[in-house]
Amino acid sequence: MPSEKPRLIRSVRLPAAVEKRIETDFTAPPVPDAPLDTAAMLALAEKQQAFAMLVTHHCPLKGADVAAIPDCVKLVATVSVGLDHLDVPALLARGIQVCNTPDVLTDCNADLTMMLILAACRRAAEYYTLMKNGWGRTLEMDEMLGMRVSGKTLGIVGMGRIGQAVARRARGFDMKVLYHNRRRLDPAQEEGATYFENLEEMLPHCNILTLHMPATPGAPPLMTAKMFGLLPRGSVLVNAARGALVDETALLDALRSGHLFNAGLDVYQNEPNPNPSILALPKIFMTPHTGSATVETRTAMGMLSLDNVAALAANKPLVTPVTA
Repeated sequence: MPSEKPRLIRSVRLPAAVEKRIETDFTAPPVPDAPLDTAAMLALAEKQQAFAMLVTHHCPLKGADVAAIPDCVKLVATVSVGLDHLDVPALLARGIQVCNTPDVLTDCNADLTMMLILAACRRAAEYYTLMKNGWGRTLEMDEMLGMRVSGKTLGIVGMGRIGQAVARRARGFDMKVLYHNRRRLDPAQEEGATYFENLEEMLPHCNILTLHMPATPGAPPLMTAKMFGLLPRGSVLVNAARGALVDETALLDALRSGHLFNAGLDVYQNEPNPNPSILALPKIFMTPHTGSATVETRTAMGMLSLDNVAALAANKPLVTPVTA
């Protein structure tokens, strides 16, 4: 007799190709009508006697929730790179393995970052609003002027895979690239970028600053009023990493005062309900946490998660394990 297919549950609908593979290769309940929260997933795991839980940020597993995971669950597979929503040490201590989806998001996150840079510098949000309202009159020669991107100095905070991919794209715009990282890259990886061990020393040189680092739970924001003050007047902030990295009150003050020319944001402190004061500023170019939101990337993320479930079910090592 054929062995039973691995039993899994997922907190959210996945791309069509991933759902087709789940239907073919796994035992799973129907696709959820809406993203399931933690309580619903825990109840479903018990009901289905799930071997694996596929989750996203919709389903945080921390504290008492980890203790409530049924003993049948052997793997928590997050369909993301970020682990902010998981208490990894607690999961591992319970004997539940953890995996994520690194590498496959790099290009799409870097592409989105370049979109945010271009849109913030060229005031795309205002131009789009003007056109949707019917345009109606020719602009003056000095009206609604943006900032040229080509030839500017870009500061990158966090020079991992995504940061390096952004740097490669920036060079196509003849941008000078500076970076701050926990460690200096080797020369081949730097590709001419200039390393700053101290972030405060880098900031005064940046026309555009983009963030590409994880957020530590409970840590204070990286970008505070002091840090914004170190940027040159008329600079641009881009954040496609984590909302917790930015003090949004300080960001608003810097934008309102004109110290910052503009911002491009994909992430926020309070998602999915960002600060209304940020939403009210007409210049900011905003997207709803969509760095990985392409068919290619989201499909690759889902497939990698399923690869991990299949590996563990076959008593093989995880493809992308997360360790404490």
